[in-house]
Amino acid sequence: MRSSPFLTSLILLGFALMAHHLVHGQDSQAEYVNGHSAARSAVGVPPLVWDDMVAQFAQDYANQRKGDCQLVHSGGGGKYGENIAWSSGDMSEADAVKMWVEEKPYYDYDSNSCIGGQQCLHYTQVVWRNSVRVGCGKVRCDNGGTFIGCNYDPPGNYVGEKPY
Repeated sequence: MRSSPFLTSLILLGFALMAHHLVHGQDSQAEYVNGHSAARSAVGVPPLVWDDMVAQFAQDYANQRKGDCQLVHSGGGGKYGENIAWSSGDMSEADAVKMWVEEKPYYDYDSNSCIGGQQCLHYTQVVWRNSVRVGCGKVRCDNGGTFIGCNYDPPGNYVGEKPY
């Protein structure tokens, strides 16, 4: 039995879309993990590994922010650390991680605190030595913005503890 050219085209289109989705998903994971790993390596902390369960949590929460794109933490479900980022337009995975890592100059290791009234806790979560798994989610919001969240297992940023 011969298949019609139309049916063959539909099947090929389906495979092309699945391949694009798989490749894009892997590229996204690599952007998240590579950015984190570079920052962690700079302070002698082992790289994080991608975790699909943590990523599902992050994506589920990002999907909840689709309607408003507000920078509101999920609370990590009580078991994950979390960094979130927002942009009024498109934002890449690498841009979000870069933004968190750029807080490094505001972290003073000796006093284990943020200096100059600046934020540095996103950075300390990125490099938290006891966090070993990461998963992230991204959504394009209804207002045209982008919301990205990464969750960390186990969480970091415990008061009185240094990240590395």
